[in-house]
Amino acid sequence: MKKKIISLVLSVVMATAMLAGCGSSNDDSNKKTESASSAKEKENSKEAGDYTIAVVPKLTALAWYERMEEGVAEYAKATGVDAFFTGPSEADGALQAQCIEDLISQGVDAICVVPFSTESLEPVLKKARDQGIVVITHEAPGMTNVDYDIEAFNNDDYGEHLMEALGEASGGKGEYVQTVGALTSASHMEWVAAAEALQKETYPDMNKYGDLIETSDDQDTAYNKVKEVLTANPNITGIQGSAMPDVSGAALAVEEMGLSGKVRLVGTALVSNAGEYVENGTIDMISFWDPALAGKAMVETAVKLLNGETIEDGVDLGVEGYNKMELNGNILVGNAWIDVTKDNVNDPAYDF
Repeated sequence: MKKKIISLVLSVVMATAMLAGCGSSNDDSNKKTESASSAKEKENSKEAGDYTIAVVPKLTALAWYERMEEGVAEYAKATGVDAFFTGPSEADGALQAQCIEDLISQGVDAICVVPFSTESLEPVLKKARDQGIVVITHEAPGMTNVDYDIEAFNNDDYGEHLMEALGEASGGKGEYVQTVGALTSASHMEWVAAAEALQKETYPDMNKYGDLIETSDDQDTAYNKVKEVLTANPNITGIQGSAMPDVSGAALAVEEMGLSGKVRLVGTALVSNAGEYVENGTIDMISFWDPALAGKAMVETAVKLLNGETIEDGVDLGVEGYNKMELNGNILVGNAWIDVTKDNVNDPAYDF
């Protein structure tokens, strides 16, 4: 009898929680009618700039996104907009989607997100937009349920640029491998595809070895997988990394195996994460854009939309590298990449 009573109580509690968390069961047409008017209601009920905007990275526990958080905090302090940083502690599409679900329930005005898995986020971002929440993405061209996607540069141009650097460093010969944070990371996949296409056209004596190495944006994973590949194939002479931890993880593997100068490395990384390997010559070149500026650009785009402004080709977001944006559909493209080699690795301007 006691067990039955406990079971009944638990059932009531669970049912109550589900109703509280998921809302009422009104029909879809009513929900859509309410959602269509919610954006206008927010615009009418708030003064310009009186917004709550969440920025959601792939994961919070990474130097790249810690830098982005600095930019979001600077923007909030300078403008008075309630812009804040939140997200999962590890790279996981489901966890990121749950974080966005929580933000929807909080009633934020805008969500700016760097998707780990574009597929995982499409349904939840549709839900956000249906409720009148502005959605801005970064590194996610091709997503459907967003207002605008912000790109620091043309992804094909960036991928080709990395391959040109790798081809020059390796003398245009040998086998190379490519890493990505995830096969679902849209920007990473565009970079490696453009790089491989340029290699086939420009460096016929180079050959891509094996499949893409997926690192989950984790330095230890990059280190272990690259070391495994280098052990299996001593003919590899080049590595192109995409996610921020990839190149430093690969550099550690190369250094430990006594292959510095024999295996050339280029890719996306920050000086704070990979500068020591650039300085000692293990990494030939790192390229990046300042995540702090990308964070500011996302929030500023959201504010413009919430203010009712029209986004047009050539729009100036008031952020360095994002001053004259090229508009392609709903994708805004800037000109914000930076190259660092041994020659400028100690420049204090890049010390982040």
